[in-house]
Amino acid sequence: MQISATGDEMRNPLTLSLSKGRPSFRIKSKNRRAGLRQAQPERMIQRSEEQGFTLTELMVVLVILGILASTIVFVMPDPRGRLIDEGEAFAARAHAAQEAAIVEMRDTALWVSPAGYGFERHDGETWMPIGRPPFQDRQWPEGTAVTVAQQDGERARIIFDATGLNGPLDVTLARDENSVSIVIGADGTIRVDG
Repeated sequence: MQISATGDEMRNPLTLSLSKGRPSFRIKSKNRRAGLRQAQPERMIQRSEEQGFTLTELMVVLVILGILASTIVFVMPDPRGRLIDEGEAFAARAHAAQEAAIVEMRDTALWVSPAGYGFERHDGETWMPIGRPPFQDRQWPEGTAVTVAQQDGERARIIFDATGLNGPLDVTLARDENSVSIVIGADGTIRVDG
């Protein structure tokens, strides 16, 4: 069905047509530029009918965002770090101290307490803390319980000598339900079990 009407002075004919049950307006003009300017209202009418989202679409998006957020929370690491990583870092530093004692031919000590651990070097008369990396004093991460089997005071100490031998040391780190054991053998072997 088409209805034709004329605008002012018969310059701009207006056409109304029904297609698929929707009315659409078309404006025809002889002047191309005027026709382009006048064709814009037709596009605006069609867009205004299609704007917005349905409630179902919004709910689907919210469900997807909820699933993604819960996945991220489960994948996020513990801010204190993994306990096994802390045990391996301790073992690596102990091994570096053992190697330094052999290479530099100077006794190096490793002390361990429930609060942290550190390294000292004997200068011939007394034990001095080593301040250079990786031998700075370290604190155990918050919430970590430390048990030292050979502790006979506030700290347990073993000495790495120039031959690579040392006294034994067993350190157990525990947090929540996890535990890691670091065993330093008298023959110089260092093992992390966890």
